[in-house]
Amino acid sequence: MIKVGDTLPDVTLQEYSEVEGGGCSIGPNPVKVKEAAAGKTIALFALPGAFTPTCSAKHVPGYIEKYGDLKAAGVDEIWCVSVNDAHVMGAWARDQKSQGKVRMLADGSADFAKAVGLTLDLTGKGMGVRMQRSSMLVKDGVVKSLNVEAPGKFEVSDAGTMLAQAKA
Repeated sequence: MIKVGDTLPDVTLQEYSEVEGGGCSIGPNPVKVKEAAAGKTIALFALPGAFTPTCSAKHVPGYIEKYGDLKAAGVDEIWCVSVNDAHVMGAWARDQKSQGKVRMLADGSADFAKAVGLTLDLTGKGMGVRMQRSSMLVKDGVVKSLNVEAPGKFEVSDAGTMLAQAKA
């Protein structure tokens, strides 16, 4: 499992763009993690799935609500990573009204989840391999804090915990 002091893996996520611009076409666009994290402070949180109850009701809304506070604490970007395809993450971004606040990044083949050692096997629930609920504060690609939830819990990967760590 990834730990504090480790560098984010050199994998590619996908992000659905609603509008063309900044070198991005409409639709799914690759996001090279190592390149995208360079020189930035990122509040990255991961969750089992788009449109799932805790993720939609608490996890994403908390980060949207604390967006201004996180920015004031020095966070450049907020990333939400989930093992879903870019189209689903794009639809979820619209549903959550996260545009301009939280980047909804798709880990369609669980490459990121596997590389950081945070896979969660939900095959028995019909969801396949997913990413464990977690969060990490990342500076210039290096993990500065890591919060991994116990199965079925939502206690340490929330926006409030991340804000406290960003302020520290």
